[in-house]
Amino acid sequence: MKLTIERAALLRSLNHVQSVVERRNTIPILANVLLHAEDGSVKLTATDMDIAIVEAAPADVLAAGETTAPAHTLYEIVRKLPEGAQIELEAGDDKLVLNAGRSRFVLAALPTADYPAMREDDLPHNFTMPANALRTLIDRTRFAISTEETRYYLNGIYMHAAEMDGVAVLRAVATDGHRLARVEAPLPEGAAGMPGIIIPRKTVNELRKLIDECDGDIDVALSDTKIRFAFGETVLSSKLIDGTFPDYEKVIPTGNDKLLEIDCRQFAAAVDRVATISTERSRSVKLEISPNNLTLSASSPEAGSAREEIEVSYDKEPIEIGFNSKYLLDIAQQVEGETVQMLLADGASPTIVRDTADSSALYVLMPMRV
Repeated sequence: MKLTIERAALLRSLNHVQSVVERRNTIPILANVLLHAEDGSVKLTATDMDIAIVEAAPADVLAAGETTAPAHTLYEIVRKLPEGAQIELEAGDDKLVLNAGRSRFVLAALPTADYPAMREDDLPHNFTMPANALRTLIDRTRFAISTEETRYYLNGIYMHAAEMDGVAVLRAVATDGHRLARVEAPLPEGAAGMPGIIIPRKTVNELRKLIDECDGDIDVALSDTKIRFAFGETVLSSKLIDGTFPDYEKVIPTGNDKLLEIDCRQFAAAVDRVATISTERSRSVKLEISPNNLTLSASSPEAGSAREEIEVSYDKEPIEIGFNSKYLLDIAQQVEGETVQMLLADGASPTIVRDTADSSALYVLMPMRV
């Protein structure tokens, strides 16, 4: 294999594929990226056995062939080369030689025969959706994904076809048991018969990075066990979480009749200020709600106490309720409108949070004792 490629093209592709590669690997070949050159392009592949990413970059291929090289090392070398550099890559016996200007690097290469191939399964459900719609589904739910490995079925975003007020939607849900995020987008054509799937957290994060550079549509193909996203010259494939997502509808309260409406930015800023005092462990903030007034407070034995009042729209009986301030701020960041609505029942029951500018998003927050 011998080729010449522009630094910018190689760096862009390496940036996408190397982040899939785990820093600590018990299998040496998984620390490498597979480079396959032919017909005016070089195809880069990386995998951790659960996710695989393949991206093609234009190159002047002098001799077709393939090799592997340490992903993170190759990325760092290319990143540190000057802008506009022409990079020459040549594969020899168990090594990859990189030349750029007066720089020369020789990297150890492992046999391409050892590189694992992700099995091409049949993916019967296919649809296309706009990149910005998928971006919204991810951004407004991924903050609620659980990091608790024992409840592995919560370690991702649950996506399924659903119906809302007689309209077919693609629904994304994430929960960690303390908060829940549920967001909807119009159901793409071809997605009606799809099974409910749980996309793993790492896949969600890798996909989100790639979406930033995509303006058009994304082709999605999936089965019960795998999913594939294709856009431009990039294809991301992943295994799905093999588990049953809980019946989240049971967690969404239906009898919350006390409506509190607040200026979202003002509320978030006040929560952030008051939470400076709350203990590192609990991060709790107390909300004392009375007609047209909200008092936020926090205290800790070490730091002291804080109080702040803001004007709100509320006309029911007073309520005292506590929340984790980080969870409140996470939800506030997702709100697009100027105001946020909180639907409460009492100080010990889950609260519904809604964005006044986006009826497709709903959040549920469990209270804390304060």
